Amino acid sequence: MTFRSYFFLLALGIASPMLVQAQDAPRQLNSLPAVPDSARRQPQLSQQPQMQQPPSQAVPPRQPAPAPPAETTRFAVGLKNGTVYKAYDVEIKQPVFGRSYLLLDDQRRLDLNEISFYEDETGHYVRTTLPRSKRETTLRRDRVGRLSLYSDTRTQYAGNGYSPYGRYGGYGGYGGYGGFGGPVYRTVKTEYFSKDNGPIQDMSLRNLSLATADNAGSAALLMQARKYQTYSTMSYVAAAGILAVGIFSTFNSNQSGISVSPLVYAGIPLAIVPLVLGSKQQKNVKQAISLYNRGGE
Repeated sequence: MTFRSYFFLLALGIASPMLVQAQDAPRQLNSLPAVPDSARRQPQLSQQPQMQQPPSQAVPPRQPAPAPPAETTRFAVGLKNGTVYKAYDVEIKQPVFGRSYLLLDDQRRLDLNEISFYEDETGHYVRTTLPRSKRETTLRRDRVGRLSLYSDTRTQYAGNGYSPYGRYGGYGGYGGYGGFGGPVYRTVKTEYFSKDNGPIQDMSLRNLSLATADNAGSAALLMQARKYQTYSTMSYVAAAGILAVGIFSTFNSNQSGISVSPLVYAGIPLAIVPLVLGSKQQKNVKQAISLYNRGGE
C-alpha cells in the first residue's frame, strides 16, 4: 500500500466521527429547540383566553329615608252640634272666677257647656248628666264595649290630721306646724256604666243584673257577687254588735283596773271577713262585664 493510500485512510478515519456529530446537530443554528409531543397536547395557560371583567360601576350613596310628616292633630274635641275639631294640644282651664273651658292649641277657646266629648293626654272624656241629677259633669271613659265603663275621681276633705313631722312632714300631706295636723284629703272614685251608648247608670249590682239579663254567664257571676255582698253586710253587722258589747263590758267591769273583754277580740276576725268577701265580689263583677262584652255565655 502506497503512502497516498495510507494517508487517505487516516483522513477518512478522522472525518467519520465529525460527520456523525454533524448529523445529530440541528440543521439551523438560530432555530428554537423542538417541543415534545406531550407538551404540545397540554394547553398553554398563557394562550387561554382571559375573561374580561365588567367595568366596576360606582354605587350611588344611600339616600336617607324621608322623615314622617309632623303630627299636627292627635286629639279630637266634639261639640253637641256635631262639629269635631282636631288639635295637637288640649287643655282644660278652671279659673277661680268664671266658667271652665277647653283651650285648643293655645288659640281656640270652647266653653264646657258646648262640649260633647274631648280627648287629651290623660284619656277620653264625655260630658253627661248623672242619674238623679240635672247638672252636667265630666266622666272619664275607662273601657269601651257594649257595657262602657266611666269614672269620676274627686278629692274630698276628710278632717284634720296629725303629723309628727311638723308642718311640711308626712308623705302626700300638708301637716300642721309644730306637730299639729292640717287638713286631710282623700281621693274618691265613683264608677258608672252605660249599655250600648245609652244613658249613664250607677255601677250597682242591681243595675248590672238588669243590663246583663240576656247573658247567662254574666248573670250567674253577678248572682254570686250579690251573695258575697249579703255575707259582707252580715259580717259587718255581727262585728259591730260584738265589738259594741265587748267595749261596753270592758268599761262596766267591776274588777280593779281595765280588763279588755274577750268579745272585743272575737269581733276583730268578723271585721276582716268583709274585706275578703268584698275582693271576691269585685272580681266577679269585672268577670261578668268582660264576659258580656266578649259576647260569651
